[in-house]
Amino acid sequence: MLNEFKAFIARGNVMDLAVGVIIGGAFGGIVKSLVEDIIMPIVGAIFGGFDFSNHFLPLSSAVNAPTLAGARAQGAVFAYGNFITVLINFLILAWIIFLMVKGVNALQKQVARKEEKAAEAAPPPADVQLLTEIRDLLAKRPAA
Repeated sequence: MLNEFKAFIARGNVMDLAVGVIIGGAFGGIVKSLVEDIIMPIVGAIFGGFDFSNHFLPLSSAVNAPTLAGARAQGAVFAYGNFITVLINFLILAWIIFLMVKGVNALQKQVARKEEKAAEAAPPPADVQLLTEIRDLLAKRPAA
């Protein structure tokens, strides 16, 4: 069973997935900062100082805090502003991943076209060329 586990871990797909998860986590932090520190303040400035992160509806009469963190400490809240921020975060992340996949696919197609052109343009090896010439000469020879 240990050898089976070693073979599983050593496969390229598992390592690629691990690298992808680690990079994805770091990339998620970058996108979160982009949304919270750059996009949402611009959206807030456009809508007159509207800050989505602290918009909520209290679900209990005991909740009277002005901030989401304070309100959550007091009781249940419907944090629609936080949801909007997370939704924008997701849409940006999905868009960036879409563009990355599209770019990688275009690059792979370009490399494949170059390989096809190289395969078409490459002359055959010397032995294949010699055998082709012998075949052609034999084909031109009159039948005996």
